[in-house]
Amino acid sequence: MISRWKRTLVGSPLASEDEQHQRLGIPTALAVFASDAISSTAYASQEILIVLIPAAGLSIALNQLIPISIIVMVLLVLVITSYRQTIFAYPGGGGSYVVSRENLGETPSLIAGASLLVDYILTVAVSVSAGVAAITSAFPGLRPERVEICLGFIAIMTVANLRGLKESGRLFAGPTYVYIVALGALIVVGLIRLATGTLQPLAPNTEAVTQLTGGNELTGLTVLLFLRAFSSGAVALTGIEAISNGVPAFKKPESKHAATTLLLMGTILATFFFGISVLASRLRPTPSEGETLLSIMGREVFNGESLPYYILQFSTFAILILAANTAFADFPRVSSILAQDGYLPAQLKNRGDRLVFSNGILALAAVAAVLIVVFSGDTSKLIPLYAVGVFCGFTLSQIGMVRHHQKLREPSWKRGAIVNTIGAIATFIVLIVVLVSKFTIGAWIPAVLIPIIVYGFRRIKRHYVGVRAALKVEPGDHIPRHSHTVVILVGSVNLGVLKAVAYGRSMRPDRLVAISVVNSAEEETTLVDAWEAFGLPVELRTIFSPFRDLTGPVMQLIDELDAESPDDVVTVVIPEFVVEHWWDQALHNQSALMIKSKLRQRPNTAILSVPIQVGDLNEEPRRVSRTAEIFEPTEKEVL
Repeated sequence: MISRWKRTLVGSPLASEDEQHQRLGIPTALAVFASDAISSTAYASQEILIVLIPAAGLSIALNQLIPISIIVMVLLVLVITSYRQTIFAYPGGGGSYVVSRENLGETPSLIAGASLLVDYILTVAVSVSAGVAAITSAFPGLRPERVEICLGFIAIMTVANLRGLKESGRLFAGPTYVYIVALGALIVVGLIRLATGTLQPLAPNTEAVTQLTGGNELTGLTVLLFLRAFSSGAVALTGIEAISNGVPAFKKPESKHAATTLLLMGTILATFFFGISVLASRLRPTPSEGETLLSIMGREVFNGESLPYYILQFSTFAILILAANTAFADFPRVSSILAQDGYLPAQLKNRGDRLVFSNGILALAAVAAVLIVVFSGDTSKLIPLYAVGVFCGFTLSQIGMVRHHQKLREPSWKRGAIVNTIGAIATFIVLIVVLVSKFTIGAWIPAVLIPIIVYGFRRIKRHYVGVRAALKVEPGDHIPRHSHTVVILVGSVNLGVLKAVAYGRSMRPDRLVAISVVNSAEEETTLVDAWEAFGLPVELRTIFSPFRDLTGPVMQLIDELDAESPDDVVTVVIPEFVVEHWWDQALHNQSALMIKSKLRQRPNTAILSVPIQVGDLNEEPRRVSRTAEIFEPTEKEVL
């Protein structure tokens, strides 16, 4: 049943040789990898205003939009130029983690890897919450259920990505391009109407301003406030590194297509971010807690709740939800690279039957869902957590590229090194600004979390190194032959026990013993009589357990048997019932599971299950006589 559900949701398996056919062209890749960066235009300008208005007031906040946007655009150019170099230098993907690993050493690379993973988790949480905010702005009645709606969309994104990268890209490409057209129309129509006088600047919404300020007295614009607002606007740069992480997902030539997609993404992002800031500074909207900035401007530019307005809102919702698709494409890929290097569980490095890293997708969805619940799906609460990992990764990547240029000294390496040096300094300054200005309102969380994740990476690596050392053999090594004791666990004399005895004897061990835990003298007598009645040619040992413990006495007796032969290897044979329906399985084998979990920790011990297919329990059961007079098995019949 589980397999049928999986095939329905995920689709039929794809062969490994189909991987080339699952790669992305530029139009689809732009929707998959650039949706995160492009979607930030829907909330970056609003976040700047939300920071400035409570302290500096609406007028000053709107006047600072364009200066802050210009600084963000300069930073954007530096980062995109750097990542274009990364794409050609490291076409295997991995972005800042691989660049840091190859040029800066283990610790910086692990910090970069942890930063990327944190960034992608927050991308899902922020994008989905912002997308739901766009819908609840148009339909206020849905606001009380925003957490549930967020979780529903995370589930939809998870299933879509489990179906395959190309399939999810095709599915989500349409909404991405509709958003680009709708937002472009908002900016162009709005600026034209303002220039021609058919649209007038809006009067301040005093109620909304009061909600944002909380009725407190304004303190004016300060350097710290400006920097905090800038760091909020700098979230527009999130997602830029996604393409460098996913270069192998592009059609050949991978680096060329990835670089072209990155350039297109940067152009769209810069144009729209600056355009929205210019429109807002002239239209003078007042952001509110219940309605997004784009919704307010869309209502005015498109003359109320018209068709273009709803297209804008639904496409904004769609692009914000789909921005999470960038994380679903890249988080599993980065996790796979880290797992291949031994820093994450090995399950994350393998592709699933749809040629995507399924375990990474599921892990991302689970952690993002927890964040949505903890922060109640509130975008403004999640934003302060966002930029730390982004700019930490940016900085390490560009420092690594400087070292790359210095080592290889390829043509024009000095120009590249200068660009990366400037970029590294700029992004490092932004990182410090984010940490200082937003430390008390949430930036401390990733600042603490990233070192913890790095510690976890090292512990996992240490585990795998220890396992390899324990399993390492050299040519000429050999395992000495041990004596062999087979122990059969017995509850009562039944068909399963008969099969287990036959299987145990077929191994021709040096010693064959059946053991059973009994709780009373009557139970012991019944078992011994049945054992003798069937004439089973195996030594039976019973253990009395007055406290009804099963695993302890079994382990103790196995230890005693093992102590009689110091070089012994013990095989424990456990009869297990296999029922036809999955819901019946819960009624059986719980004792066997507990014993197995204990035995796995015991050295020189093998565990064998002898399955007995019971069949449909609704049918008339097959009856077997338990008396020696009717059934006296010969040795051949037992074996």
